[in-house]
Amino acid sequence: MGGGSDNGHGTFGGVGAQQNARSRPPYQAARRWPVMFPEANDPESQARSEAQNQAESETGRLEAFSDGVLAVIITIMAFELRAPIGGGFSDLRGRLPALLVYILSFVFIGIYWNNHHHLLRAARRVTGGVMWANLHLLFWLSLIPVLTGWIGEHYRESAPAATYGVVCLGAGVAFTLLTLAIIRADGSDSPVAVAIGRDVKGRASLVLYAAATALAFISPWFAYALFASVAVMWFVPDRRLSR
Repeated sequence: MGGGSDNGHGTFGGVGAQQNARSRPPYQAARRWPVMFPEANDPESQARSEAQNQAESETGRLEAFSDGVLAVIITIMAFELRAPIGGGFSDLRGRLPALLVYILSFVFIGIYWNNHHHLLRAARRVTGGVMWANLHLLFWLSLIPVLTGWIGEHYRESAPAATYGVVCLGAGVAFTLLTLAIIRADGSDSPVAVAIGRDVKGRASLVLYAAATALAFISPWFAYALFASVAVMWFVPDRRLSR
């Protein structure tokens, strides 16, 4: 019994030692894990992470809603296009002014969509003021399809061109107000505030829109030239917010 007891003790002791040796590294690794990743058990870090995720969710929802509205605006503009009555190129020439106005409006919506995307991606918070400012912008943009059809039918008249200029000016002011609302929500040291700076390009656009509205009463072609100039100026996306 003594020998059996010694053998048993040696056997089980050896097996136990081997099992302890095998099980010790994972246990020690588990004990070291909070040290390697201290933020896992840091309530402050978790709170910051949750706040960041919530902010990204809010801006993502606002961007998705705005993208849907802009997509509907473009769809309505496309539905307003009418095919030429005849089958010749002369008939197509008669619809060319409406097509050119459609292209101009399409470029405008695309410019706002692109810059709006970068603006919201740089935003940190979505407040009530930001949401109302965003709706204000979408309101002015939603009027573009109606005016696109009006100019397409009466492109030689001053009233449609001047009204188009008023809407473009309203949309430009609304985008500026949205930018200011985001800066107010995020702070003067926010990425949007630093990227926008003095916004010389945005102010120049507002001046050109106002000039186009006034010159439309002299000749609508002056207004169309200024509208095209603004589109060319903004055709390359604003890289201040995409950095």
